[in-house]
Amino acid sequence: MSDNNSTDSDGPGIDAADLQRPPAEVRHADELNRLRATDTGARPPGWWLSMDAARRFIVGDEAGGISRKFVGDPSLIDRSLVTLATSRGLMLVGEPGTAKSLLSELIAAAVSGVSTLTVQGGAATTEDQIKYSWNYALLVSEGPSPRSLVPAPMLRGMAEGRVVRFEEITRCPLEVQDSMLSLLSERVLAVPELTGRDGMVFARDGFNVIATANTRDRGVNEMSAALKRRFNFETVFPISDFKTELALVEQEAGALLRRSGVEAPQRRDVLEVLVHAFRDLRGGSGRDGERLSTVMSTAEAVSVAHAVGLRGWFLRREPGAPADIVACLAGTAAKDDAEDLARLRRYLEQQAPRRSGSAWSELHGARYLLPG
Repeated sequence: MSDNNSTDSDGPGIDAADLQRPPAEVRHADELNRLRATDTGARPPGWWLSMDAARRFIVGDEAGGISRKFVGDPSLIDRSLVTLATSRGLMLVGEPGTAKSLLSELIAAAVSGVSTLTVQGGAATTEDQIKYSWNYALLVSEGPSPRSLVPAPMLRGMAEGRVVRFEEITRCPLEVQDSMLSLLSERVLAVPELTGRDGMVFARDGFNVIATANTRDRGVNEMSAALKRRFNFETVFPISDFKTELALVEQEAGALLRRSGVEAPQRRDVLEVLVHAFRDLRGGSGRDGERLSTVMSTAEAVSVAHAVGLRGWFLRREPGAPADIVACLAGTAAKDDAEDLARLRRYLEQQAPRRSGSAWSELHGARYLLPG
């Protein structure tokens, strides 16, 4: 089946051997290539895979040997893919650590074969970083020309017919956000400095935008109504099931530890304590209902589990222990509010002893490792 992105070598030629985190199309190149080779489904114009194959790439297909890469509601994936086949962009919103960025990366890799056309939103993000800039040496010597134009992700995505990811769009100033209006509605990017056909870049089939927004950010409600109308909003919720979250933390932390050279296997009881503690502190537990203002997300749990394993292996040549959880939690808990350390201390003193098991006893006994 022919499409606008016709070659199998569209993705970047990246050697992943020494990369800390290769992009999704490199990490899962084998699965993507197998799906593409066997994909007989109808593809929306410009798509790299059919919608069914893209869905299976993300939610997994045991019969086809495709791993599950996103833990969440499969209907969210269906709605997101359908949105990208329309003229509206996709906006993924939710609390920090709910895998919005991972999901946008996986979708972009499945739809376009490339996930690296990315704008990272922030207070310092400018329109040049979204659309295009200039090679000023060439600009001075030759004047404005296609040769002196430096395309940014949005121009490249439109010209090549690919999905562009705009991470944390609501962290950008309002006027920078609104520079997206004409791109999303009219699907054209004007370059006033150039003349003739070079002065207008029209979006090819396959182009669309996936944006993410953090509901904890103050600026999340400052997006203009006009820009909101150009997106379909989907909320990504935290994982509700303990066993599912535990399995995910074990899998992701295990992969990070292997990449870090840790040979000792993770202690299952330590991971159970860690995930239970995160869930307690995320939603409030017990009579005191201690809840940290810091977002105790699954992503943070993976990060702490990784640090626990590193601490145990490189300091003592053994798996991480519950005492390592206490030592590593301090840096996680004290990000937003100094009172969070006191809340964590009360949790370890009052709630941990009520749990059964030697790992909980060790956790309680290591409460002195908290600073202050």
